[in-house]
Amino acid sequence: MNPVFLDTVGLIAAWDKADQWHDDAEPVFVDLVKSARTMLTTTLVLHECGNAAARRPYRTTVDDLRTWLAAKDWLIEPTTSDLGTAWADYRAATVGAAGIVDQVSFVVMRRLGITEVFTNDRHFQAAGFVVLF
Repeated sequence: MNPVFLDTVGLIAAWDKADQWHDDAEPVFVDLVKSARTMLTTTLVLHECGNAAARRPYRTTVDDLRTWLAAKDWLIEPTTSDLGTAWADYRAATVGAAGIVDQVSFVVMRRLGITEVFTNDRHFQAAGFVVLF
């Protein structure tokens, strides 16, 4: 089974019961974990999650996930080349396009051949990826 990429929007939605997408995201995330599916993400996504969760009760969950992903070698540090390509794509995009962390995610996903992403972020759909909720 192909790996799935974890995006900030999906993770926050799964953890935050008050999030508008929680009811859609949580069962998908539970299924991913139960199926033992390989779940990859970048350090930048976890930095975003850490910022978003800083004042939330699920704050430590971000670090728990980071520790778990790192132990499985599923935490990706973007390469210098990934970052260069993402910044070029970011610069070339129009206002309202994906932010830099999403641009890095797109580059990493393409490099690794990942097509599915745990999110409902329209930017991933626009970039040609399959969102899972």
